[in-house]
Amino acid sequence: MKTKILIISLILLVAIQFVPYGKNHVNPQVIAEPQWDSPETRTLFMRTCGDCHSYETKWPWYSSVAPASWLVTSDVNEGRQNFNVSAWNHQERNKGNEAAYELREGKMPPLPYLSAHPEARLGEQEKAALLSGISSTFGH
Repeated sequence: MKTKILIISLILLVAIQFVPYGKNHVNPQVIAEPQWDSPETRTLFMRTCGDCHSYETKWPWYSSVAPASWLVTSDVNEGRQNFNVSAWNHQERNKGNEAAYELREGKMPPLPYLSAHPEARLGEQEKAALLSGISSTFGH
């Protein structure tokens, strides 16, 4: 019975690789960026938030393997739609003014992202610097 379940699971895992969603890793050309309050703010933002909130996404290997590819693509699309520093003043909506709140409250970056991207974790001083820089750059 266990062997049968394992074989069926492997067949399903291989089969879902043929679903086209999540394989098209597009990084459009940057249109415009905000006027950052400092280069440090931009560096910290891109390290912590840039994969989902810019056109400079670094697509890891697992973003090409379903079902992880579906989740990563969905998160990047949603992040870019809500707040995208690479299409500044060229997008329909932009929740940049909420960025400091989301970071301060621990809502961003989400825990699954931090688990897969330890480089996005900030120390207390870095977090304080990013919060200050985000508030200066995007407003409250």
